[in-house]
Amino acid sequence: MKTKLKTSHLIAIMAVAIVVAAYTLMPFFLVVINVFKNANGIVANPVGFAGMSVSQLITNLTSVINNSNFSFWSAFGTSAVVTILSLVLLAVFGGMAAWVICRNKTKWSSAIYMVFIASMIIPFQVVMLPLISTFRDVGKFVGLSMLQSIPGIVFAYCGFGGAMTVFILTGMIKTIPYDLEEAASIDGCSYEGIYFHIIFPLLRPSIVTVTILNGMWIWNDYLLPSLMLGQSGKVKTLPVAVQAFVGSYVKQWDLILTAALLAMIPMIIIFLIAQKQIMSGMVEGAVK
Repeated sequence: MKTKLKTSHLIAIMAVAIVVAAYTLMPFFLVVINVFKNANGIVANPVGFAGMSVSQLITNLTSVINNSNFSFWSAFGTSAVVTILSLVLLAVFGGMAAWVICRNKTKWSSAIYMVFIASMIIPFQVVMLPLISTFRDVGKFVGLSMLQSIPGIVFAYCGFGGAMTVFILTGMIKTIPYDLEEAASIDGCSYEGIYFHIIFPLLRPSIVTVTILNGMWIWNDYLLPSLMLGQSGKVKTLPVAVQAFVGSYVKQWDLILTAALLAMIPMIIIFLIAQKQIMSGMVEGAVK
């Protein structure tokens, strides 16, 4: 009887998992099948296989890559620079902040940690308009443009991504024995040396996890770049540049979906390669 119940439970769980997976993958499926069609074929039959051809895929790819309004390589380079700089800064400084919070057991450190946690609850839509005005004022004060510039949006991503980075890395640092740091300190190692030679290497699984999670978010984000970089600025990330194919009366769905597929491919490849590191990092960081 128990065996039958376990079997029925497994079947129910698998059925639910299949439904959720199909629901989640449906947008990606629609993108893949429609990049093989022209605009008329997509409008006529967006969910079917009719009208698909390899020659149309090549035409769509050529039209997107060589489009003067889209500037694929420029947008790709901007997205890569913004993503890489943001991830490096988040990994280094997020790890430092998590280490200091864990090892300094004071009321201030606990309060700062709670501020990080609380900031994860606040929706971005609540702060997006004050953010733009604040960045404009800060740019005037320091003499550096914080809007429509790569440094400004990198700074913003470091701020919004810092909370999750500190949260995950804090859980991992709690599992590292404090005796290692005491032994290094007795041997004359500086605080910087303790962090970069002992703590940072041990954080590698969790750093890989937060790097990939933040990387997928930063690479695919549309709202923040559209607000800070604008639609008419020279600096555009891939999601913002795709807007070039959306007109007031006409939407070039064949080019929009092809550009979306090109933007997704790097993150899909990275996720497939590093999915084991993502899961191991999440598990190790959640031990305590």
